[in-house]
Amino acid sequence: QVQLVESGGGLVQAGGSLRLSCAASRSISSIFAMAWYRQAPGNQRELVASITHFRTTNYANSVKGRFTISRDNAKNTMYLQMNSLKPEDTAVYYCAADNIRVAGPYEYWGHGTQVTVSS
Repeated sequence: QVQLVESGGGLVQAGGSLRLSCAASRSISSIFAMAWYRQAPGNQRELVASITHFRTTNYANSVKGRFTISRDNAKNTMYLQMNSLKPEDTAVYYCAADNIRVAGPYEYWGHGTQVTVSS
């Protein structure tokens, strides 16, 4: 079992930056895959980025070149650095973790943090 808590969301103008954090309740060194998902009103939850234990990363096409996912096993924390934000990035962002697979479905989820990008 692991509990995940997101932080770092907020209101930012288009073109700005935010860094989201996902703090885990225990060591993440043994967790195979972690990811960020987002869900905008009226839309399905979508994968934003994922990272494996081996630091292999994957990004949605819509965020490539703007977002960077990382994990710090020593701090039991995963991050999402978001630059050049656009209004269409507005959503609730969730972190997720799974001990076995990176492609999902993920077993553990946080409660989400709101990101709002104004135009």
